Amino acid sequence: MSAAPPAPSGDLSRVLAALCANIGGVFLGKADVVRLAVVALLAEGHLLLEDVPGVGKTLLAKALARSLDCKFQRIQFTPDLLPGDLVGVSVWREREAVFEFQPGPLFAEVVVADEINRATPRTQSALLEAMSERQVTVDGHTRPLGPPFLVVATQNPHEFEGTYPLPESQLDRFLLRVKVGYPDRAAERLILTQHRAGEPIESLKPVVRPADVLALQRQTRAVRVDAALADYVLDIVAATRAHADVTLGASTRAALALYRAAQAHAVTGGRDYVVPDDVKALAEPVLAHRLTTRGWAQGGHPDAGPVVRDILTKLRVPG
Repeated sequence: MSAAPPAPSGDLSRVLAALCANIGGVFLGKADVVRLAVVALLAEGHLLLEDVPGVGKTLLAKALARSLDCKFQRIQFTPDLLPGDLVGVSVWREREAVFEFQPGPLFAEVVVADEINRATPRTQSALLEAMSERQVTVDGHTRPLGPPFLVVATQNPHEFEGTYPLPESQLDRFLLRVKVGYPDRAAERLILTQHRAGEPIESLKPVVRPADVLALQRQTRAVRVDAALADYVLDIVAATRAHADVTLGASTRAALALYRAAQAHAVTGGRDYVVPDDVKALAEPVLAHRLTTRGWAQGGHPDAGPVVRDILTKLRVPG
């Protein structure tokens, strides 16, 4: 019988608590959303924040980025943005008679892609290699990104004017899609007070070093997942493929994403082992954006969240 992985060290636990507190100090009233953002970071995945304008999507993305002592770039996606504006271009240096590569904003450790679905599909596709393989290929040369490397993207609902739906291949590169939602009344009142003296995000200081991020990611990969829980993950994924309302079910990549996200959720809960509630809490944000429903094919609302919730109510939860 193999030995259990070590429990989270005290230092890393304090680092994790400091990170959550730092983000929560400016992004108020949404501790569950902050936790999911941290889950994406620990699981070495990318995060898609979706909701109507004005609920704090960009604020959360910037708060996470500023809390990490990492190289940070923010890209405002617009219809005229080109792939070269993201990955960089080769510039001819006449004096040296050579082409010199000028890296684009993707060459950062944390990239905030603001309103990603306002760019054209051609520009969105420039992110595929970067997000999947953490590298970009320009003029036949492959250049690594990170570590760490995290893309935090925001998008408005697809019904909004001037947006392009993200293709399935792009959505599949995001570990989590999180709907931010409105804060409660008490938090909203505190937001009004907090912003009287200016933007709190401007004074936010980094609290986590890159080495700490990598250590937390290694710790996350060591979290124990019992065989019964691995089978539970596979049962959920298989159920999406057989569901009557789904035309395209979850892939093997989606199963791996749910597995890793559950490990990260356990770490944020102070555990070195996964429990069924970790899997259940992450099933919708990991899987819903990867499913194609019959509503999408018929021009209806594409949200697959109710499908995932329906599956969770019907499957037996391991003891």
